[in-house]
Amino acid sequence: MSDDSRYEAVCSRDARFDGEFFFGVATTGIYCRPSCPATTPRRKNVRFFPTSAAAQGAGFRACRRCRPDAVPGSADWNARADAVGRAMRMIGDGVVDREGVSGLASRLGYSARQVQRQLTAELGAGPVALARAQRAHTARILLQTTALRASEIAFAAGFSSVRQFNDTLREIYAATPTELRAARPEKPSRSGPAGAPGGVLGTNGGTNGGTNGGTAGVPLRLAYRGPYDTTQVFDYLARRALTGLEEMVGAPGARTYRRTLRLPHACAIVEVDERPGDGWLECRLRLTELRDLTTAIQRIRRLFDLDADPYAVAERLGADAALAPLVAARPGLRSPGTADPHELALRAVLGQQVSVAAGRVLGDGLIAAYGKPLERPDGGLTHLFPRAEGLAEAPLAELGMPENRRATLRTLAAALADGTVRLDAGADRDRTEKELLGLRGIGPWTSGYIRMRALSDPDVLLEPDVAVRAGARGAGAHLEDSEGWRPWRSYAMHHLWNAPRPRPA
Repeated sequence: MSDDSRYEAVCSRDARFDGEFFFGVATTGIYCRPSCPATTPRRKNVRFFPTSAAAQGAGFRACRRCRPDAVPGSADWNARADAVGRAMRMIGDGVVDREGVSGLASRLGYSARQVQRQLTAELGAGPVALARAQRAHTARILLQTTALRASEIAFAAGFSSVRQFNDTLREIYAATPTELRAARPEKPSRSGPAGAPGGVLGTNGGTNGGTNGGTAGVPLRLAYRGPYDTTQVFDYLARRALTGLEEMVGAPGARTYRRTLRLPHACAIVEVDERPGDGWLECRLRLTELRDLTTAIQRIRRLFDLDADPYAVAERLGADAALAPLVAARPGLRSPGTADPHELALRAVLGQQVSVAAGRVLGDGLIAAYGKPLERPDGGLTHLFPRAEGLAEAPLAELGMPENRRATLRTLAAALADGTVRLDAGADRDRTEKELLGLRGIGPWTSGYIRMRALSDPDVLLEPDVAVRAGARGAGAHLEDSEGWRPWRSYAMHHLWNAPRPRPA
C-alpha cells in the first residue's frame, strides 16, 4: 500500500486494516488504528507506521478511544518465513522477555546487531521496542482486569523495575497506572474480576483461592478481523478433544472450549466461548504465573487463528471457479493452529493412518497413562499433556497401536526433547520439515500436518489426504492447480475438508 491508499483506509474507517498499519496525528501526538471513530485528521498531519512500537518510538501515545494496542496482529507474520516474520512470531511468544535480544538472535541464527538492523529497517522499531510495546499492553490488561498491586503487575508483565513500568505507561498511554486502573469498565473485587470463575491454579495445576494475590482469572477479548466461522473452528476442536486435557461444554452455538495448558513458567486453564462479540472472542485465563500471560494470549490466538486475513484469503481462493462456491458458503473459515507445538506433533503421530476418532482414542490412552494429573480436577480437566522427555523412553504398551508406530512416537519425543527438531514460534519451516522427514516413521502427511498446525503455516496442502481428495472431487477442484491458491493453501484444504461429499452411485 502507498501512504495515499492508507489514508483512504483511514478516511473510510476500514477495519480490515486494523493491525496492518497505524497512523499518528502530528497535531495531537496520538496514534490510532485505521478504524478509529474520531474525526479524520488532515492528510498533511498524518504519519503512518508499520507497528505500534514504531509509533511509540516516534513520540506518539496510544489513543484512548480506539485502543490501537488491542487490534489483531498482522497476517504477514504467519505468512512470511523470512527472518523478520520469524522474529515477530518469537517476540509475540515472549522470547525477548525470557531470553533477551541475544536469545532471539541465537534462535534466528543471526547476530544481535543484524536482528536489530533488519527489524528497525522494515518495522521502524527494534526487538526491545517491540517487546516493550507488548509488555505495556499486558500491563494495561492486568491493571484493568485484576486487583493486583501495581508492583506485582510490573514484574508479571515483564518489566525489570517499577520505575521502568511507570515511565513506559506514562509515555505510551499518557496515564499513570492508577489512572489506567480507574478507566476500566468495571471494578473487580479482591477475589478477581466480576464473573470470572474459580481460583488461580495452584503450583501443581490444581486451583486455590489465594495464590498470586488472589486473582480469580483474567477475562480477555481476543480481537480478530473480518468474518469468523466459529462453528467450523469449534467443531474441528470438538472432534479432536482429548479426555482430561480438553473439553467442549454447552450446546452448539453457545459452546465453551476448555483446556489445560503448559506454559514457560507454569500451567494454566483456558476457556474460550463460541459465541463471538463484535469482532472478538471472549476468553478467560487462569494462570499459576502471571508472567505467562503474554505467551498464553499469543498461543491461544494461534490455536484459533485470530490473526488471519479472511479478506485476502477469500480474494485469492475465490478466484478459482471450483473453490469460489465453497468460499462464499463459509466466510471467515479459519485454519486452527495449536497452543502447544510439542503436543500437536506427538498427537499427529497418534493420528497416522487412522481416523480422527481412532486417533482420539489413542490420545485419551496416552493422557491417562502418562499425563501429569492436576492437583485438583477442574470440571472435565484432569491432566496436563505429558512432556516429550517423559515419552522418549516410555514403553507405551498401554496404547493399542503397532510397535513401529510406538517407536516413531518415542523417536519424535526424543528429537523434541534434545532440540534436534525445533517447533518454537520462530522455527525455520523448511528446515523443520526436512528434520521431521529424516525421522523414521515420519512421512509427508505427518510433517505437513505438523507444519500447518504447530508452525501456523498458511500454505500447506496435504495432497495424499483421502478427505482432501474426496472434497476436491465433490467440488470439481483440481489439486494440480493449487499453485494458484498460494499462499493460502491451508485454508483451501479446510474448505475441501468441509466441502459436501458426492453421493455414492
